[in-house]
Amino acid sequence: MIEDGTGLLTIGELARATGLSVRTIRYWSDEGALPPVARSAGGYRLYDAESVARLELIRTLRELGLGLGDVRKVLAGEATVAEVAAAHVKALDAQIRALKVTRAVLSTVARRGSTAEETTLMNKLARLSAAERRRIVEDFMEEIFEGIDTADPDIRRRLRFAAANLPDDPTPEQVDAWVELAELIQDPEFRVLMRRMIEFNAADRGPDVPAGSSLWFMSRLIQLSGEALRQGIAPEAPEAEDVLREVLGDGDRTAVLERLTAGSNVRVARYRELSAIVNGLEPQPAYEEEFAWVVAALRVRAGR
Repeated sequence: MIEDGTGLLTIGELARATGLSVRTIRYWSDEGALPPVARSAGGYRLYDAESVARLELIRTLRELGLGLGDVRKVLAGEATVAEVAAAHVKALDAQIRALKVTRAVLSTVARRGSTAEETTLMNKLARLSAAERRRIVEDFMEEIFEGIDTADPDIRRRLRFAAANLPDDPTPEQVDAWVELAELIQDPEFRVLMRRMIEFNAADRGPDVPAGSSLWFMSRLIQLSGEALRQGIAPEAPEAEDVLREVLGDGDRTAVLERLTAGSNVRVARYRELSAIVNGLEPQPAYEEEFAWVVAALRVRAGR
């Protein structure tokens, strides 16, 4: 405190009183957040007790991440602390979402050992707007269901197909799943695979089965092969032939074997798993053992 009876403080004294550095106080003063109340005969800035309280408020707001522009508005009475805080919360939410996306992309890059080109692609996919993400998913759904859902309106529900919808505040796991899902559904080969699977299941419905109650092919395959597994029927056993006949009927077994061994069920299962993660749902079981049993039984009879 200067010895002139005014009770005013120099920057050095203000720094000692608050624990802040002289450099920080001088910077905030230069930026107009803490103007001096007077100057000494030698031109030094002087501050009063109200400046100490003002400085504490500046420090608090800065520690909370507010810029000096917002701090000045509060100090000038142009905005309340509550108003500035609410606006800052929105900005922080946006930053948090962006950081989650960045974290998810980097974790995926680290896990995959991705190249620079793959990293760029993943980053673009992760940062798409909600409308852009929706357009990718809708384009995929339209292509694989074109014409089929018109003739069989119930097929999407029976196949449990729900469009993946990344929430506004996704977890890193959801962003990671979305990146992989977006790559998958834009793969032309996967689209062909999905289209064939849907056509196969649409044809399996049968003319006398009411909408919503069809026991479609994959469901029947899982049910009957699962029962064979529980009964201990080996794929090479004679009893396995009866199971195959009930599952496939007079269908082309070679075509079914090729479809299953091509990995269609694995990729479809992965699609379902990723969609569930993106939508915040529990993934459906993949029934890997059931599919493997059918593949093994078909191979035995095909002599492979």
